[in-house]
Amino acid sequence: MTINEDIRALIQEKGELEARLKLIPYDGSPEVKENKSGRYLYIRKRLAGRLTSTYVDVYSDELYQLLLRNAKEAREIKKLLRKVAKQLAELGYTKENLSANVLANLDFARANIKNSIYDQAILEGVSTTFPQTEDIIENGTVNGMTASDVQKILNLKHAWEFILDEDVIRADSDYYLLRHIARLVNEGFYTEGGRLRGVPVTIGGSSYIPPLPIESDVKEKIHEITASAGSDIDIAVGLCMYVMKTQAFIDGNKRAAVIFANHYLISKGQGLLVVPEKYVPDFKKLLVEYYEGEPEAKIRDFLKDYCRLKMPQKK
Repeated sequence: MTINEDIRALIQEKGELEARLKLIPYDGSPEVKENKSGRYLYIRKRLAGRLTSTYVDVYSDELYQLLLRNAKEAREIKKLLRKVAKQLAELGYTKENLSANVLANLDFARANIKNSIYDQAILEGVSTTFPQTEDIIENGTVNGMTASDVQKILNLKHAWEFILDEDVIRADSDYYLLRHIARLVNEGFYTEGGRLRGVPVTIGGSSYIPPLPIESDVKEKIHEITASAGSDIDIAVGLCMYVMKTQAFIDGNKRAAVIFANHYLISKGQGLLVVPEKYVPDFKKLLVEYYEGEPEAKIRDFLKDYCRLKMPQKK
C-alpha cells in the first residue's frame, strides 16, 4: 500500500517508541524480598501469561527508585504504542507480509547488533572495549568512560533498534527516514540533530569542504540512488558514501550513513554493512582519499569486499 505522510510519521514514532522500550534495562514492577542475609530487589512481570520474578541486585534506595522510574517510563511508552497502533488502524494501515529472507535478516541483524554498534563506535573514535560496549547496551551505564562516549553508544543502540522494527523496515529508505536516523544518533548533543546543516564544516585530515546541503538536492539524489539499476549492495554502498561525503548534518554523518545503508540492505534481505574494527584505519584512509577526489570505485570495492556481512546460507 502507499504510505502517506501521516502513516509514515506514525510508523517512525512507533519504531522509536519500541526502540526506547528496549533501552529500558528493567521493564517490570520492582519487588523487595527479604531473608536472613538481607534485602534484595527483583523485577516482577508477566511473560506469556505467566508471572515471573527476576533478581536485580542487593536492595538500595537509589536502585529501588531507578526501578520505579523504569516501570513508570515503560508503562507510558506502552500506552503511547497502543495509541499509535489505534491511529494507524484508523488510517487504514495494514502490514504487508515480510518475506522469509527479510525476517531472517532482521534476526541476523539483531544477533549481530552488539558487534555492529562496537565497530561503529570504533569508527567514530569512541574509546571503548567490546565488554564496555556490551555493558552499556545491556545496562545503560559503565565505569571508566566519558558521558559523551556512553551517550554515543546508547544512541547507536536506539537507532539500530529503530530500523529493526518490522514496520520501519517496510518503509522506504528515503530522505525522511535518513533525517530521523540522524536525529537519533545526535540525541543529547543537538536539539535538531536531524536537520540539514546550515553552517560550513571541515573534515579532519582532509582539505575537502562539503557544500551546504540543499533539501531538494538531497531528496533527489537519495531517490536517484535507490531507483538505480544497481545491485542491492551497490545501492546500499552508494547511499552510505553519499551521506558521508555530503555531510548532510552537523554531526553523526558516518553513524547515520551506515545505519541508513543497513536499513536498505536489510529490507532487501541482503545482510549487513559495517566497517569491522580491524579495517577502520584502512577505511579512514580511503575515505579521506575519496573526499579529496579519488574515484568512488576504490572505496566501494573495499566496502563490498571487507565490510559486508552476508547472511548464512541455509543447508
